Amino acid sequence: MESAAKPMPQRVLSVDVLRGLTIALMILVNDPGDWGHVYAQLDHAAWNGFTLTDLVFPNFLFLVGASIVFSLEGRIARGESRRTLAGHMLRRAPTLFAIKMFLTAFPHFHWTHLRLYGVLTRIAVCYLAVGLICLATRRARALAAIAAGLLVGYWALMRFVPVPGFGVPTHAMPILDPDRNLAAWIDRGFTAFTQRTIHTGSLYNHTHDPEGLMSTLPAIATTLIGAVAGLWMRRVGRTKEHRTLGCITRARCLVGLVLAGLAGLAAGLAWNPWFPINKNLWTSSYVLYAAGWSLALLGLCYWLVDIRRMNERPAGKGLLWPWLVFGSNAIAAFVLSNFLVETMLWIKVPAGAMVGTATGPAAVNAVAPASFISAWLWVYQHGFARGQSTEVTSLAFALAFTALCFVPNWILWRRKIFLKI
Repeated sequence: MESAAKPMPQRVLSVDVLRGLTIALMILVNDPGDWGHVYAQLDHAAWNGFTLTDLVFPNFLFLVGASIVFSLEGRIARGESRRTLAGHMLRRAPTLFAIKMFLTAFPHFHWTHLRLYGVLTRIAVCYLAVGLICLATRRARALAAIAAGLLVGYWALMRFVPVPGFGVPTHAMPILDPDRNLAAWIDRGFTAFTQRTIHTGSLYNHTHDPEGLMSTLPAIATTLIGAVAGLWMRRVGRTKEHRTLGCITRARCLVGLVLAGLAGLAAGLAWNPWFPINKNLWTSSYVLYAAGWSLALLGLCYWLVDIRRMNERPAGKGLLWPWLVFGSNAIAAFVLSNFLVETMLWIKVPAGAMVGTATGPAAVNAVAPASFISAWLWVYQHGFARGQSTEVTSLAFALAFTALCFVPNWILWRRKIFLKI
C-alpha cells in the first residue's frame, strides 16, 4: 500500500514544450545576421538590467533542475541504485564539458587561449552539483534552504569582501563595477593560473566572464529552484486515491507555480536597489527575478498542455509540435547550432558583389568581389541584406538559421531517437 501514496509516474509535456521554446530562443538570440543590428530585447542588457534574452539561459537551467527531479524519481522507482545514478552524473558532466571544449577548439584546435568557461560548462557544473544534492535529499525545504544560502552568501561575498587592489565594494567602488568586483578578480586569477599550469584559458570579455567561476554559485541556486518546482509538480495525483494521500490537484499545482512566480518577481525587484539585477554576474536579485518568470511561464505551459490538453486538439498540436521536437533533443540542437556557426565562419568563399557590410564577429570592411569572406557573412549579405543590413534582415537570418537547426531534430524525432549523453 505504500506505493499508492505516490503519484503515478508521468511525463510532464509542459516542461518539454517550455524547454523546446527555450532552446529555440537560445539559438535565435545567439545567431543574428548582424550584431550591429539587433532588436534590444534580442540582446543581453549591457550591464545592469533585464531583457528577454537575459531570461533564456536561467530558464534552461531552471528546467534542468526540474528534469533532474523527474529523471531521478523515475529511475529510482525502476530500482536503480544511488551509486549507479551518481556514476551517470559523474560521467555526463565531464562529457558535456568535453563537447564544449571541442566546439571551442574547432576547427583549428589551437590549445592556447581556449575559453574554459561557457554555457555548456555552466550546464555541466550545475547539473552535477544539483544532481548530487538531489541524490542526497529531495526535500523541497532542504533544497530551498540551500538555494537561499547560496544567494545570500553570494551577495555577502560581493558586498563585504574587499577586492585586492581595489578596496571594499560600495566604499571604494560601486558594488557591481564591471572590472573591480570579486567575481571578475577571481576569474582573472583563475585564468592566469590555467595559463601557467596547462597553458590555456581566456575570458569572454577579457577582464571578466558572464559564465565565470564564482557566479556559478547563484547559477546552482537557479537550478535548485527548478528542482523545487519539479518536486511540487511531482505531487500531482492522477486519481482521487492519490489526492487523499497527500497529493495535490493540477489546479492547485498551477496556483502554486503562479504564486511562486509572482513572489520571485517581487523579491528580485525588491533586492534590485541594493544588489542590481545583472546577468553578467548572475546576481541574487537576477536569480529570483528570472526564476519568477520561469515559474510563471511553466505555469502557463502547464495550464495549456497538462490541464487544457491543448496538444490533443489538431490546432493545438500543430502549435506545440515544433517545441516538443526542439525540446526532445535540446542539448543536441544547441551543440549543432554552435558547430554550424563555427563551420560557416571557417569556410571562406569569394565575396561577390556585396552591397553592404555587417558588423560583429563575422564582419569585414568593403572588399573586392574576388576577395574571400566567411560563408556565414556571404549567406547573410547575399540572401538577406542585399540592400542594407537592418534589424529586420538580421532577425530574418536568425529565424532561418533556427529553422535550419530544427531539421535534424525533426529527423531524430520522426525516428524516435532521443540522444542521451
